[in-house]
Amino acid sequence: MSAPVVIINADDFGASTTVNQAVVRAYDEGVLTSCSLMVGGDAFQEAVMLARARPRLAVGLHLTLVCGKSVLPADDLSHLVDSQRRFSSNPVAAGLRYFFDPQCRAELQREIRAQFERFFETGLPCSHVDGHLHFHLHPVVFPMLVACAVEFGVRFVRLPRERLWRNLTIRWQGWPTKTVYRLIFGWLSRGAARRLAHHGLRSADEIHGLYETGRFTEDYWLALLDRLSDVTHEIYCHPEAPSPTLPTYNAHGSKELAALLSPAVKARLQQTNVRLATYADLP
Repeated sequence: MSAPVVIINADDFGASTTVNQAVVRAYDEGVLTSCSLMVGGDAFQEAVMLARARPRLAVGLHLTLVCGKSVLPADDLSHLVDSQRRFSSNPVAAGLRYFFDPQCRAELQREIRAQFERFFETGLPCSHVDGHLHFHLHPVVFPMLVACAVEFGVRFVRLPRERLWRNLTIRWQGWPTKTVYRLIFGWLSRGAARRLAHHGLRSADEIHGLYETGRFTEDYWLALLDRLSDVTHEIYCHPEAPSPTLPTYNAHGSKELAALLSPAVKARLQQTNVRLATYADLP
């Protein structure tokens, strides 16, 4: 009997200690099967140590080219980062610069390769690659990513091609923004899918998370699990452990962590005959 195959992934592993705590707890006690590692993150080394202690936790590369830190020194990326190795926090402005500035392109190529190399230096198997804020789909970035994926033997790349109608039947709030996301990322994903196929790379059949970033709460989980078709899905979220020193920063992340730990979500996964998996489990 066929059944949905679901990869449950946490993004931003390595960004901070609170994110790392949430990821390992969601794996140890909840339904998480996979995560995506920010190799330039402030808590990168801690994340690697935690992952090594959990060999069945799948780990992929969370390519970061905006709203994060580089791997290469600031002096090597004068058109991409500031003196603290920080990329632009304005995705639109960064996207335009990356497209039109040939100096940015040269630096991007070096940084993307450096992030792949940093990941493989950990010795962890690379389950997949995706991108922070989906910047890996940028028309300049994606060919560079694919070239590295082929070279380093990474077989799976996330394409955020989520069905808008399914999301709106569960939660219609924010539909104008969601429609814009559908147009932009749907267009980018179609072109990216052709390039992946040309190189023998794959993505999950359906992705969930684009329209509910920061809002993947228990009620949304329960409604979504009742609507999954019998194909391969990736559900990605952004859990974060509550911090006494940052009580407001963790509000959304702590709700997403609670959903990953929810007994109701675990029970619904069993009731709907979902098979939990990682990208490494796929043929």
